[in-house]
Amino acid sequence: MELENIVANTVLLKAREGGGGKRKGKSKKWKEILKFPHISQCEDLRTATERDYYNLCKKQPIGRLLFRQFCEAQPELECLIHFLDAVAEYEVTPDEKLGEKGKEIILKYLTPESPVYVSEVGQDIVHQMEEKLEICPYKELFSHCAKSVSDFLSAEPFHCYLESMYFDRFLQWKCLERLPVTKNTFRQYRVLGKGGFGEVCACQVRATGKMYACKRLEKKRIKKRKGESMALNEKQILEKVTSRFVVNLAYAYETKDALCLVLTLMNGGDLKFHIYNMGNPGFQEERASFYAAEILCGLGDLHRENIVYRDLKPENILLDDNGHIRISDLGLAVKIPEGDSIHGRVGTVGYMAPEVLNNHKYTLSPDFWGLGCLIYEMIAGQSPFRGRKEKVKREEVDRRVLETEEVYSQKFSEDAKSVCKLLLTRDVKQRLGCQEGGAVDVKRHPFFRVINFKRLEAGIMDPPFVPDPRAVYCKDVLDIEQFSTVKGVNLDQTDDDFYTKFSTDSVSIPWQNEMIETECFKELNVYGPNRTLSPDLNRSHPPEPPKKSLLHRIFRRQHQNNSNSSPCTKSSLNHDVNTNHISTISMGSS
Repeated sequence: MELENIVANTVLLKAREGGGGKRKGKSKKWKEILKFPHISQCEDLRTATERDYYNLCKKQPIGRLLFRQFCEAQPELECLIHFLDAVAEYEVTPDEKLGEKGKEIILKYLTPESPVYVSEVGQDIVHQMEEKLEICPYKELFSHCAKSVSDFLSAEPFHCYLESMYFDRFLQWKCLERLPVTKNTFRQYRVLGKGGFGEVCACQVRATGKMYACKRLEKKRIKKRKGESMALNEKQILEKVTSRFVVNLAYAYETKDALCLVLTLMNGGDLKFHIYNMGNPGFQEERASFYAAEILCGLGDLHRENIVYRDLKPENILLDDNGHIRISDLGLAVKIPEGDSIHGRVGTVGYMAPEVLNNHKYTLSPDFWGLGCLIYEMIAGQSPFRGRKEKVKREEVDRRVLETEEVYSQKFSEDAKSVCKLLLTRDVKQRLGCQEGGAVDVKRHPFFRVINFKRLEAGIMDPPFVPDPRAVYCKDVLDIEQFSTVKGVNLDQTDDDFYTKFSTDSVSIPWQNEMIETECFKELNVYGPNRTLSPDLNRSHPPEPPKKSLLHRIFRRQHQNNSNSSPCTKSSLNHDVNTNHISTISMGSS
């Protein structure tokens, strides 16, 4: 029993470390799997691609890198790209160094005598910025200038980019992105836990070596529980949200028995484990503040899409290898129609907001109540309305949420107590975060005084705790209860429409990030000498013929041997060739 768990963990750890070889987990045939199609085979995609600067050159990671390469090949555009880099760096600079950094940018890029002078920004605006820099530098100081430069790049330079080999290469990457996804795209590893409709296991993309978590939704279990709309809703919400603080959906595909969501792998365990199993229950305030700030950023990203999460609790907050957190399990999340509100008594006992328990209409307010519960639990080492390991009926917990006041121990500083009280206010109109400012209002609370949100959102703040890279933070394989077999449910053609909507293969932005992070982009994105066309980008260079199948090569070799070994008449030779041709076709299609 114990041996099985050790073996499963050892294999998983080796995969996480890249398999110990130079390929870092990539298949031997990874370059063959990710071989670019010839540009002549991308013309349909060129016609269908919308010519939108923001989508092609800002939003999509590979598109952003290729547009950058296009600009860096031209000195008059290269300085604009480097100016935008400097502005981005300025915005995440610590407050005490903003003045110094701002003066460097003005001297290097906004002074007419500079060799990399950015003439697209007027000198009147530059003088205004110099004055503001002297009085009180702030992070958005160069935002207007950056917009002017981006507007310039989105005009003629963007149209020139669309006619360049760099955009052709982008189309080739998009063709690879659209390759079909099946279970053979991945290697499967140990079970990590259970979802509502099936197991969650670790998996690895064969072509890139990237590790993910695969959430299997058993088809028969979904149908028996009438969970089609819930499963599709979770998939569509995950597909819509790209956030550093929410687990991302990278692939969605189906097998004969299951629908599969391939998600960000979080190796560090969940917050519940760390609150209760790593020494005395609860965290120091500094650690609680850091996690709460990242959760707040994740909620902000969801709320920008008008999505309310509704299930904030320690089990649903996961840590990655570096100690950063992400919100997971979006099964109860829902997109609220613009200008509308919803109602529904859903969530977890002890974490549901009063308006949810009372079945009143709401928008995003339950998430700020949930945040208050989480901050309280991280500091106190127990939830605000139920003691640790206290056996109490659901009705009693609900009554406490609606009627009683939470108790604050000496573990809470005044700022921690204040933010919890403001978030756990029963009147939605008075609750912190539920006014026009939303999550921004919560970020301004003194509890987050030490958090530089610009640096946090850029991923450059160090977490207060880093998980052990040699540990597997989940239950033993044999301790994870297996699902029973679903009986009395038959799948038929009426289910196919749902499966088609669900199984959409790669998700664009996570897939492109995977190509960059695993250095596949760096290794494959090569051109000819001195930035000339590579053969696959050269329209006058015909595409390579597809490799012949094994059967075709066997029959061809057999035919050649027969021709060389026995003389025959012209008619009998033709008969042999036709017979071999027919055999090849019939066997290839069987």
